[in-house]
Amino acid sequence: MKILVEGVQNRDLVDRLQQFARSHPEQKIEVTLTSSREESLREIEDAEILFPNFDRELFLKSRKLQWVQTYSAGVDMFLFPEFVESEVVLTSGKGFVGIPLAEHAFGLLLALTRGIAPAVHHRKWDGYPYESQELYGKVMGVVGFGGTGREAAVRAHAFGMGVLAIDIVEVPAPDFIEEIWGLDQLPRLLGESDVVMIGLPLTEETRGLFNREVFRQMKRTAYLINVTRGQIMDMDGLIEALQEGWIAGAGLDVVPEEPLPPDNPLWGMENVVITPHCAGASPVRLERTWDQFLENLSRWINGEPMLGTFNRNQGF
Repeated sequence: MKILVEGVQNRDLVDRLQQFARSHPEQKIEVTLTSSREESLREIEDAEILFPNFDRELFLKSRKLQWVQTYSAGVDMFLFPEFVESEVVLTSGKGFVGIPLAEHAFGLLLALTRGIAPAVHHRKWDGYPYESQELYGKVMGVVGFGGTGREAAVRAHAFGMGVLAIDIVEVPAPDFIEEIWGLDQLPRLLGESDVVMIGLPLTEETRGLFNREVFRQMKRTAYLINVTRGQIMDMDGLIEALQEGWIAGAGLDVVPEEPLPPDNPLWGMENVVITPHCAGASPVRLERTWDQFLENLSRWINGEPMLGTFNRNQGF
């Protein structure tokens, strides 16, 4: 069994994989490390497992590939036809990046509700002319109750917020969630939420989901927070909603067009806080991904269901 590990420089983590290989001599695990693109394209030809980088060129060069594990939580960039039509298993970091994404989401939200963003921008000390609000007693509507949405809901509950949620698939509701509905109840959730938190993956069903019609269904006092995929929002609809006051503001780590052009109106709006698609950054993310990979490798060997598996029928 050949495992190709591309571009990983952390020797401690690599040593863990090699120790795993030594502890399973019956599997005859061969760990191949590459440090250049040329090496990877050459070594992928007879590799059965690839970690952690994946793209179409590597896929087309492979001959024996059976399973890919990626760092990324989102997999929309990997869904080229050749892979989708294959039987290669894909596992991602979905469910493992929820903690930093949820913390970042609350950073964006608090920058808006506490007036932090305009205060930092204007740098004045003559009183505090910026509107501040409390989250306590408000309602967060979580659209997409996967790893990120669940972690955001945990934090909303800790802030004393009520929490409603919607998910594409049926999921059980933890004690601190008031309701989890299907996507058909989106208008209801929007009408009851003071904060709308997008936790969805990007699929054909969710692409452009947040359009003019959806923004008009939100409270005029509500804030939109998105730390997952920008293309879930329609750019023109988002700009109009903010300019026309259909919603109170937005905290965005992702936008429909990345990088966001310097002349985009979003940059100049004081009711918008933007960060450059960095919510997943965390000093422990790499180690968590390796923990997941090694756990999945054990499950792969034992024929058990793996963590973070891409579902071709659902598209995520």
